[in-house]
Order: sequence, then structure tokens, then C-alpha cells
Amino acid sequence: MNDQTPDAQMIPIEQINVLNPRSRNKLIFQGIVSNISNIGLKKPITVAPRAQPLNGKIYDLVCGQGRLEAYIALGQTEIPALIKVADQEECLIMSLIENLARRAQSPVELLREISNLKERGYNSSEIAKKIDHAKSYVIGMIHLLDHGEERLLAAVEKGLIPLSVAMQISDADEAGIQQALCDAYEDKALRGPKLLAVRRLIEQRNTSGKGYKTGARKNADRVPSAETLVRAYRLEADRQKLFVKKARLTENRLLFVVSALKKVLQDENFLTLLRAEGLCTLPAYLADRIQITEKG
Repeated sequence: MNDQTPDAQMIPIEQINVLNPRSRNKLIFQGIVSNISNIGLKKPITVAPRAQPLNGKIYDLVCGQGRLEAYIALGQTEIPALIKVADQEECLIMSLIENLARRAQSPVELLREISNLKERGYNSSEIAKKIDHAKSYVIGMIHLLDHGEERLLAAVEKGLIPLSVAMQISDADEAGIQQALCDAYEDKALRGPKLLAVRRLIEQRNTSGKGYKTGARKNADRVPSAETLVRAYRLEADRQKLFVKKARLTENRLLFVVSALKKVLQDENFLTLLRAEGLCTLPAYLADRIQITEKG
């Protein structure tokens, strides 16, 4: 393969150290391999000379891990590369930012890169600027990371729960959590299957902790403690209270409708209009309720 640009140099692949390795979707990777095999490499990788060679590696990879791995898969020993002079710290940051700038990046990858930048000493504002995301998003993700909220982070990554709701749950006690769920339901941020899934997640978080632990199957075989049973009972009681609250709200709305219908149906002119429009029947429940109130 001789796909070089005027500024690119052919670099032995065995001399390149992948500084910030990451996993890749197999289907996407096969697409990269097929594309390079059919039309060649259109954009060289970028490397930087190492201050000290490491096991024969004299370059650090700045960007282009997928292209490099595709060349390896195709049996190539050299690859076109742009050489950029930078120290290892600069190379790592450029690699992180290049990963973040990729199109259609998964939330898992984004979270990992935010974590890497945080570990390198960057604050929320600096990370937000580098990854071109809102500062509030970065602050929220770092907040969950700092509090060990692995379960909530996984739910945010899957799009199961909004980040703002996850932060509220992270900081709240049991009463606050139930209030956060009620607010999310009223705001239509959590409805249907998502709400049920988040409730299950909260139960798991209460019984098994914020993070995922090894030996989960062993823990599952243990007899629940009294504290765990009380917590589960309270959670279920809160859930039932929420259902009762919603049922009462619905009942009050129906009573209002019945009262309003009873009043307008006493107007003979309104009844004549309804008959003319063919609207002279009511749902059985409403008709029965109106008759009951009239008898009362």
C-alpha cells in the first residue's frame, strides 16, 4: 500500500507504541479494514518520537489506532504517518481529545475519556472545553464518578435515566429519591418501562451498593438481613403511596368532570345542540356517576 501524502513518512509498525489503547466494535473495525483494503489509507496516522525508546518502540501513537490495527490485520509492516514533536503528556492529551472528537462515540467511551482527563489533573471547565460538551454534563459525570455510582453511571450511559435525575438520586435519602422519581414522572422524563427499570436499579443499589462487586452470585445466595428487608419494605411502601396519590388525583379529576357534566346537562339548549350533533350518549361510568349524584 503506497497511500502517502507529501508530509507523511513510512514508519515500521513494530516501532509504534499505542499510548492510549481502546476497544473497538468488531463490525466497525471490519469496515475500516475493508475500506483500507479497497481504496487505501486516505489519512495517515500521527505519531510522536519518544524521548526514550521502550522495547524497540521509538514512536508514541497520537491518533489513528483503528487505521494502525487495520494495517496490522492486512499483514502490513509499515504505515504512512505524520510525525509530530511532542512529549508523552502532550501525546496522551492529544490522543484523548482525538478519541473524544470521533463521530458517533459511545457514552462508555466518553465517560472513560472524561475519567482519564480528570486523572491527568484537568478541572471540569477545562474538560468541557476540550471535549466540546456542556460544563454541567461534565460536572454531573464527575460527580457520579467521585461518589462511586457505577449503577447510576451505567444507567446514564444506556440512556435509561437523565443525568440530572441520576445526580438527584445520588445525593438524596430514600424520601428524596422517591420525590425525584415523582418529579421525573411529572416532567415526563421517566415513564413506563424506563421508570420500572430505574426502580429496580434503585432497589439493587439499596441492597447491593452503588458499585458492581465481584462474586455477585455468592452475594445473591446470602440470606437477606433485617435491615435489607426493612429497606425493601419501605421502598415498596413508598411505591404504593405513589400509586395511591396518582389514583386520588385521577379520582378528583373524574369528580370534577362529573360535576361539570351534571351542570351543563341541566341546560335544555345545550341538550338540544348535543342531539343535533349526534352526541346524546355518555360513557357508562360517567352516566352512572351523574345518576348517583342526582339521586343523592
